[in-house]
Amino acid sequence: MKRVIEHTEDGSATLFVPELDEHYHSVKGARTESQHIFIDMGLKASTIPQPHVLEIGFGTGLNALLTLEAAEKDKRFVYYTGIELYPLAWEEVEALGYSDNPFFKKIHTASWGEYVEISPYFALRKIQGDVNVVMSGECLVISDNRSSLITKHSSLNIVYFDAFAPEKQPEMWNEQLFRSLYDCMGAGGILTTYCAKGVVRRLLQSVGFCVERLPGPPGGKREMLRARKKLKVEN
Repeated sequence: MKRVIEHTEDGSATLFVPELDEHYHSVKGARTESQHIFIDMGLKASTIPQPHVLEIGFGTGLNALLTLEAAEKDKRFVYYTGIELYPLAWEEVEALGYSDNPFFKKIHTASWGEYVEISPYFALRKIQGDVNVVMSGECLVISDNRSSLITKHSSLNIVYFDAFAPEKQPEMWNEQLFRSLYDCMGAGGILTTYCAKGVVRRLLQSVGFCVERLPGPPGGKREMLRARKKLKVEN
């Protein structure tokens, strides 16, 4: 798909896909949106000491970069898995001018399908594939000894759900996928998304999540959604 660089209202850039008439980020502010929805309302809302983060729609890697920066600042180790069907080349991402941090290039040039320790506080595994296919099987996460990949349920702590909008990519917003994510989460797990549509909220609730509407990013969408897996099953 053809992609065109456009600048958003906070000065940061995003990519526009003419074929889908869709942007990778909010035109009101790419970096502002990512920081608010996924870092402030997601990563920072979790109290897990070494959280496992899964990103649905790895895209430009902006969410991964901001997560790495937060992990370095807080000295909190983060295991990060990103699933992307159509990876971007480093040259295309570099042109967006997000960061001159050498770790950002390392994020994009790291091998796909294997564990890579990007920094002392950030481990990354990128998976190229259809998320519906990937999540239909076992949940693959990075083991706590940082040496191998293991198959294990109830290991995800945070999910960044950052697929294209439901009207542009409806196959990504379905009950089975949300159920798979819920099943792979540990108790108290968090899912955040920019999309606050009622149909998405009801889908999340139907698989067991407790869902809340929160204020959207400054200058951007009015609301976003944060879903949590209950800490314990109520009798």
